[in-house]
Amino acid sequence: MSYRVTLLPGDGIGPEVTTAMRKCVEATGVKIEWEEQPVGEFAIKKYGTPLPDHVLESVRKNKVAIKGPIVTPIGTGFRSVNVQLRQALDLFACVRPCKSYEGVRSRYSKIDLVIFRENTEDLYAGIEFDIGTKEAKQLIQEINGLQKRQIREDSAISIKPISVFCSKRIVKYAFEYALKHNRKKVTAVHKANIMKFSDGLFLRSAREVAEEYKGKMEFEDVIVDNMCMQLVQKPELYDVLVLPNLYGDIVSDLCAGLIGGLGIAPGANIGTECSLFEPVHGSAPKYAGKNKVNPTATILSGVLMLRHLHEDAAADRLETAVKDVIREKKHVTYDMKDDRNDPSAVGTQEMAEAICKKLR
Repeated sequence: MSYRVTLLPGDGIGPEVTTAMRKCVEATGVKIEWEEQPVGEFAIKKYGTPLPDHVLESVRKNKVAIKGPIVTPIGTGFRSVNVQLRQALDLFACVRPCKSYEGVRSRYSKIDLVIFRENTEDLYAGIEFDIGTKEAKQLIQEINGLQKRQIREDSAISIKPISVFCSKRIVKYAFEYALKHNRKKVTAVHKANIMKFSDGLFLRSAREVAEEYKGKMEFEDVIVDNMCMQLVQKPELYDVLVLPNLYGDIVSDLCAGLIGGLGIAPGANIGTECSLFEPVHGSAPKYAGKNKVNPTATILSGVLMLRHLHEDAAADRLETAVKDVIREKKHVTYDMKDDRNDPSAVGTQEMAEAICKKLR
């Protein structure tokens, strides 16, 4: 069987790590017909926009896509293409497994966590009003008329919508995943002690969904700042975490730190119609074209994609090949060596080739 997959190389180091992933996925023997589409800075040069409409059309048509990292300007410039993709395609579930691999330098071992991040609302909804704009002034005036606590006139405003529908949808998805994969516990993470209406709604929704799984799956809830401390001190107490958008982004990076860094952190964005797979790390433009960066996170995102395509045997073989190369520590990039200045470190493509050899 052959699959048609939209490939979004991204920018910065994106084209390099997606090339490495593509080699490894193809080495499993699974037949993939790649439909490559530029996004980010390459798309701006060609089409005048970082996310052309035909890219979305390609993903909707093929149902499955995998992408490299895309630069997101800080404070100015175009809005995050990653966020636009998730919202335009209603990729409501961001799934980020964090698993320890032997040979990776880390203070922890035997970490096996899966983070479920709601992907479409919360502060990432992108409902913002800049300082001094007509809209910001009007909104501040309206809000100040509704409450005693006044917003300063020199404020920018972000809106944090959290709905029952989206909250229940992501929590249910987390529970279903936990049951299917024989996990032990689902933990809802929130700040409902302070944000009693928005985070409070998320927590109430999570508890209502949890009632449907009573007797089938353990459930608890933890305040997000306490969760961060608990993960650093006692990560073995946790299993599946489900969080609103912003907390999910922050906590998934924390969990990546537990396993050795973003270089080995894959991700999946799942919707009812389409799915998009990507590494958690950014585009690291200063390393672009240097054949230096670690391709593991993107290759492991390819593993997640293969599992989504029900090519489980191929996914298992590829993940085992990645594990073996990392454990042997011979053909790995500089960041995976005990000494980052180790001259025996290999490049991005050479590490991918070593993984491919394990599959032949």
